[in-house]
Amino acid sequence: PTMEERKACWGARDEFWQCLDRHGDDAAKCEKLRRAFESRCPQQWVKHFDKRRDFLKYKKKLETEGFHPYETAGKS
Repeated sequence: PTMEERKACWGARDEFWQCLDRHGDDAAKCEKLRRAFESRCPQQWVKHFDKRRDFLKYKKKLETEGFHPYETAGKS
């Protein structure tokens, strides 16, 4: 993709992610922005950014709540 196409993709991604943040990850309220994100980005990038968002949310949760392994892990 050209620099302009990348900027359009990243902008659409940022708008979609901001909408998800505002609506508590309720994708139904951000459907229009999701379609714009998917139309402006290569499908492989969409998959990557979806995984990246999940990872960043998980990382933030670990940083704020800490790691709590299951008490029953390893017990039979």
